[in-house]
Amino acid sequence: QVQLVESGGGSVQAGGSLRLSCAASGYTARSRCMGWFRQAPGKEREAVAAIYTGGISTSYADSVKGRFTISQDNAKNTLSLEMNSLKPEDTAMYYCAAAEEYIPRGSAYCLSRLYNSWGQGTQVTVSS
Repeated sequence: QVQLVESGGGSVQAGGSLRLSCAASGYTARSRCMGWFRQAPGKEREAVAAIYTGGISTSYADSVKGRFTISQDNAKNTLSLEMNSLKPEDTAMYYCAAAEEYIPRGSAYCLSRLYNSWGQGTQVTVSS
């Protein structure tokens, strides 16, 4: 069973940066979709960024393009999200998600697919 553990959340002022990490274990498939999602109080969970580990492309929500960067370290089975130029509206609980894939996929597919493995979440708070 896939297990995901996030770390790196915290509180920053607007314009600041944070880096989230997700340690993954328990995979059986060689490749997978992995993504970062967020949910703010009173709002629905939304996809932020995604990557297909069998390729190099990445996909982002329009609201974070140019500010956030998703990356993977396959040797360490970790997923990261570098967040720059943070805004108060980025405040949310951030979750790492994974889904094993047995046929090739693209990052755009990974951004929109349903996920079946989730981490416990890490809080990001951006003050103005």
